[in-house]
Amino acid sequence: MSIVLETRKLTKQFGGLTAVNSVDLAVPEKSIFSVIGPNGAGKTTFYNCITGFYSPDAGEIIFDGKSLLGLTPDKITYRGIARTYQNIRLFSNMTAIENIMVGFHSQMHSNLAEAILHTPRLKREEKEALEEGRRLLQFVGLSGLGDHLARNLPYGAQRRLEVARALASNPKLLLLDEPTAGMNPHESSDMMHFIRQLRDELGITILMIEHDMRVVMGVSEQIAVLDYGSKIAEGTPLEIQGNPMVIEAYLGRGAASGLQNIAEKSV
Repeated sequence: MSIVLETRKLTKQFGGLTAVNSVDLAVPEKSIFSVIGPNGAGKTTFYNCITGFYSPDAGEIIFDGKSLLGLTPDKITYRGIARTYQNIRLFSNMTAIENIMVGFHSQMHSNLAEAILHTPRLKREEKEALEEGRRLLQFVGLSGLGDHLARNLPYGAQRRLEVARALASNPKLLLLDEPTAGMNPHESSDMMHFIRQLRDELGITILMIEHDMRVVMGVSEQIAVLDYGSKIAEGTPLEIQGNPMVIEAYLGRGAASGLQNIAEKSV
C-alpha cells in the first residue's frame, strides 16, 4: 500500500520547549490512522506543522510524493489536505450551504475582475459549486438544512457541516481534530460510522486526533502515540492497548507496573 503522508524527524520548538520531537510517521493511502496522547503531547502542533500554520524547525513533510515545507496553508489545501478543528470554526451567521461554498474557494478559478463583472465562467463555477454543495449536505446527512444558519444547527450537525466544508476542497487527506469532542455516546457512535463512510465511499485517507478511546479503537487501523512531543509507540489498536509505555503515559508508572504484573501472573 502506498504512503500518502510521511513525516521524517519532524521537529517544532517554542523557545526552550520542544513540542514535536523528531517524529517519524507514515500514513498509508485510504487508511484511518489515529494520533493519540495525553494533553500537551504535541498532537495539535503536529497537525499545525502539516497544514502550514507552523514552520517546522527540522525534518521533512512529504505528501503525495512532494515536500510541503515552505508552503502556505492555502497552497497545502490546494495540494489536497483539509482539516477540521477541535473547537468548531463555522461561520455562525452564515447558512449551512454558504459555509460549504466557502470551502470551494480553492477549487474555483475565476479572478477578482470576473467576480466584479460577473462573467459567464464565474456564474458557471458558482452554479456547479452550489450543486456540489447540496450533494455534500446530503452526503453528511444534512439534506434540507442548507438554508439554516450554522449557529442554529444541533451540535452533531455542526460537526458534520464542518466536515462537509472541508470536503468541498476535494481533499485526498482529511485531518480530523477530536471529531467527537463534546458528543454524547449516541452521537459518537454515529460519528464513528460517518468516519468509516468517508474512507469507504469517498476513498479519502483519514488522519485523526481523538481522546475518546472507544472511538479510536473502534475505527483506527493504525495508531501512533505521542508523549511530550515524541512518538513512544505505533501499532494496531490491539498492540497499543497492551503497550506498557502507552499505559504509563496515560495513567502513570504505577498503573503500568501493576498491569504488567497482572499480565505476567496470567501467563
